Amino acid sequence: MEKETGYYKDKTILITGAAGFIGSSLIRALSQVECSLICCSRELGKIETNVPSKARILTREIDIRYPSIWEEILKGVDIVFHFAAQTSSKFANENPSVDMDTNFAPIARFVETCQKKAIWPDIVFPGTVTEAGLTKTCPVDEMIRDVPITVYDINKLSAENYLCYYANQLGGRAVTLRLANVYGPGPKSGRPDRGILNMMVMRALAGKPLTVYGDGNYVRDYLFIDDAVKAFLLAGARLDTANGKHYVVGSGIGHTIREMIKTVRDLVAEIGGKRVAVDHIGLPSDLSPIEFRHFVADTALFRADSGWIPEVSLEEGITRTITFFLGGQENP
Repeated sequence: MEKETGYYKDKTILITGAAGFIGSSLIRALSQVECSLICCSRELGKIETNVPSKARILTREIDIRYPSIWEEILKGVDIVFHFAAQTSSKFANENPSVDMDTNFAPIARFVETCQKKAIWPDIVFPGTVTEAGLTKTCPVDEMIRDVPITVYDINKLSAENYLCYYANQLGGRAVTLRLANVYGPGPKSGRPDRGILNMMVMRALAGKPLTVYGDGNYVRDYLFIDDAVKAFLLAGARLDTANGKHYVVGSGIGHTIREMIKTVRDLVAEIGGKRVAVDHIGLPSDLSPIEFRHFVADTALFRADSGWIPEVSLEEGITRTITFFLGGQENP
């Protein structure tokens, strides 16, 4: 990723949620750059730093919900990649105040801290394509009207709007990438309703049947982790153009859920030697309405502004994910 990482040479970069799926992958990419990485997580022991590194890596155990945390960690920072989050829509709907404390309040406090201290680090934020709600058109671009229907999406959109305020009114620089379904090598999601594709790979490798709700004909956009990391790196490096914007980021190619499951089943059989059944089951009574939609990302604006191009097909990405979970490589 030399093209994407060159901008970060000699910069001080703060990564929250550094033990998570995208955060840990970003650390691996930036560890090949002569920079300073401040890697923050509530689970210090899970931050992966045992990689050959040109970067100076400092790890810090923090809870992003702590009111004065930004005052403690922002000094001297050039750019923030803020991945610390609560990621379950179901949990958010059942615990709205907890979700607000994790997904919205830290961004409000970030803006407040920057105002008080007169410091203006750049910040790159992961949103979600579901912020737009039940989209009726496909593919989806940045012009669609946002009508979020879950607490999770309301809080993510509120945080995004605060960062627009930071960028457009206060003189800071910020950008949000609204992500489609990210998958690939990396740590397991802590929530059962997140990381579905990876979960299906692990189930198949364990010889367990794969389950599909209903007929599985809803279309989704699956984004491989390496392409997601490149998107974040380019977004941070192109803030002269991207500042104050949000972008819809996915592979730009739609696959039905049934097609994804079949691809996992077939490739696990071919690569891992495990043959599993695919069971179609009834829809759970508590399934969120956000699941009843088709989605494909229109990435034209982000490509034009950043030069980003997704490179990994679904079949290649699933193959690499299977290989990783089989232990075929030391690092994702």
